[in-house]
Amino acid sequence: MSDIRMFEDRQDAGRRLASLLEHYRDANAVVLAIPRGGVEVGYQVAVRLRAELDILVARKLPFPGNPEAGFGAVAEDGSTYIADYAARWFPPALVSRIVAEQRQESARRVNVLRGGRPLPPLEGRVVILVDDGLATGATMRAAIMLCRRRGAARIVVAVPVAGEDVVREMDALADEVVVVLTPPGFRAVAQVYRHWYDVGDEEVLAILDRWRSEQQKRGADAGRS
Repeated sequence: MSDIRMFEDRQDAGRRLASLLEHYRDANAVVLAIPRGGVEVGYQVAVRLRAELDILVARKLPFPGNPEAGFGAVAEDGSTYIADYAARWFPPALVSRIVAEQRQESARRVNVLRGGRPLPPLEGRVVILVDDGLATGATMRAAIMLCRRRGAARIVVAVPVAGEDVVREMDALADEVVVVLTPPGFRAVAQVYRHWYDVGDEEVLAILDRWRSEQQKRGADAGRS
């Protein structure tokens, strides 16, 4: 029996997360997964809820010289969150350059991962934002900003793991926050996964292709019934 404090992998995490979101089953919700790690989790949620699945690109704003850490994030539409301390630590010109670089990278990822397609309509809908976990929550903040600007009726932040402080921050920004685990001493998303690896673009595309194929088959089966 697996340790309830850990996930086997992102598939396991997605299934366990989906079980907490049953109240949105058949609710015409749209699951927006944040690539790349959030896409397998989002797939499991969308299948369970019979919801629409797509990706929302949001990029961390990396510290100069330390790309693993970030001081904010930018979403694909330009919605930008910058931590308060950034203004004290970095000159405005440097912040502007990093934002511009990550906006350019966001546009590239939209082209690669979504074929340049626009996001599905969000106005008046339940939007479930999914990632494989929240460390600082910066990219999720930018994603929430985008969804607010697009007129989403209800924004649900849904992740397998997050720290208690970040959950409280998300509670103030989203309409609902659903988290499977909030372990004490939480520092990094990878620490609660037995099998952790970096997800590539090819895997993201394969997951999205799988979902589309399943939707087409379901539609064909419904037409024959």
